[in-house]
Amino acid sequence: MNVARFLNTGVAKAGTAAAIVYRQRVITYPELLDRVARLASGLAALGVERGDRVVLLLPNRPELVELLWASFHGGFVAVPVNWHLHPDEVGYIVEDSEATLLVVADETAAAAHVVTDHVRVLHLADSDTGGADYEELLHAEPSPVAPTDSEAPAWLFYTSGTTGKPKGAVLTHRNLEAMSAAYHQDLDPVAEDSRYLHAAPLTHGSGLYLLPATARGATNVIAPGLRFSAGDYLDLVEQHRITHAAFLAPTMLNRLLDEAPGRDLTSLRSIVVGGAPLYREDLRAAVAAFGPIIVQMYGQGESPMTITVMPPHEALGRPGSCGRPFSTVDVRVLGADDRPMPDGVDGEVCVRGDVVMAGYWNNPAATTATLVDGWLHTGDIGRFADGYLHLTDRAKDVIITGGSNVYPREVEEVLLGHPAVREAAVVGIPDPEWGESVRAFVVTTPGPTEKDLIDHCRAHTASFKKPRDVVFVGELPKNATGKILRRELKTSSSASTPDTSSSATSREPPDSVTSRLHAKGHHHDPDSRSAW
Repeated sequence: MNVARFLNTGVAKAGTAAAIVYRQRVITYPELLDRVARLASGLAALGVERGDRVVLLLPNRPELVELLWASFHGGFVAVPVNWHLHPDEVGYIVEDSEATLLVVADETAAAAHVVTDHVRVLHLADSDTGGADYEELLHAEPSPVAPTDSEAPAWLFYTSGTTGKPKGAVLTHRNLEAMSAAYHQDLDPVAEDSRYLHAAPLTHGSGLYLLPATARGATNVIAPGLRFSAGDYLDLVEQHRITHAAFLAPTMLNRLLDEAPGRDLTSLRSIVVGGAPLYREDLRAAVAAFGPIIVQMYGQGESPMTITVMPPHEALGRPGSCGRPFSTVDVRVLGADDRPMPDGVDGEVCVRGDVVMAGYWNNPAATTATLVDGWLHTGDIGRFADGYLHLTDRAKDVIITGGSNVYPREVEEVLLGHPAVREAAVVGIPDPEWGESVRAFVVTTPGPTEKDLIDHCRAHTASFKKPRDVVFVGELPKNATGKILRRELKTSSSASTPDTSSSATSREPPDSVTSRLHAKGHHHDPDSRSAW
């Protein structure tokens, strides 16, 4: 089973209908299939062989969709990467995945200078990077879909780990097929005239939803621009009579609410929300504005988009819940001894099913720790009540800001690279717009200002990971073994920022500010613990 055949199925269903719409450009289903088959052949001519990894470092554009399908078509392994990442972070992923090819655009060309010589670079336009021209590859003769074992890797979904180094969740062709089947069965069967709008990164959740949408012959409209604009998004909804908002982080949904009055949004049938907690107040406001079409889903990059789903008509009646398990997976809440917890008792959320990843790329230790007897240990804490899952905490200290995941140690490592920083601890604090924002506590020698340290982080990591503010302290709270007590820092932050904490209280997310409802392997970082 090669998931590239989803595109063939889409052609059979859609005929000559539009597969991709981007600005004034329309690519029909037959045209897309032809371009994908030629592109796969052209990549092979560059030396990409079956099983080779192809890193896609691109903002949303048609070529990203074509390259994703071409990777499947040729039997290559797609490695879509958040284009906002720092070049050094991209370099690590390229090296760790042992990639053969890195594909960049003008916006991401800087990453081409940090990879080793054995990695070929393909630039989407003529440039001085030495990469081949994209359109030249399309002159190749079209190739047939590569015969591929269902257990072969199809997509490496890189997550941000608590060690500060990303891990590549290996998603096989079977995993992606199971995810698509779960989407059709439990989330939306996709009617023939469906039109999806993609504004979240196609390298993450929105890209995963290309598969079930394309398999049913839906039109995929790609929102242009490098930043999300609520006004432009709703313009596209009206212009193209969009039926499905493919995937939105809560922050994006909230921005749409401000622009919704007076708009003709009657074509919308579904708005899928994930990547972060959806506050109860915001859910009520969204239902009032758009109708009962808000679908909440919870997943991870390691179980892509498929752990639980909350049907729109049940959402307001089940406040605080992220829904019921997809029918294609088993979900349990397990205690420390891996025994199932009874209803109402917290434990770790664990998942089993065909959608669960094969493991982490070249990381057997992490695989063994995460996959136990076929069960994916998510690191999320929750409890069941009447068959509905409630997430209550995070076993790890991930910070979810605007639907993207930031792991404290990643930022702490960068801060400790500053010569004046002696100790650092990073926590998430409630933020009324972003869900959480990043706050750093540092012990330093005299000299650096808050701006100095924020600029230092901006220079060495993705911008969304940098601290929103920095607190200078004489010492960090620690326990008897020297471990930093993050909970005390979070408590002190809440007490010392009345405006933020009062806003967060009025917008209380399900069960607690630290609960998580997301897809990510998000997630901008896909850690599972990311959605987009």
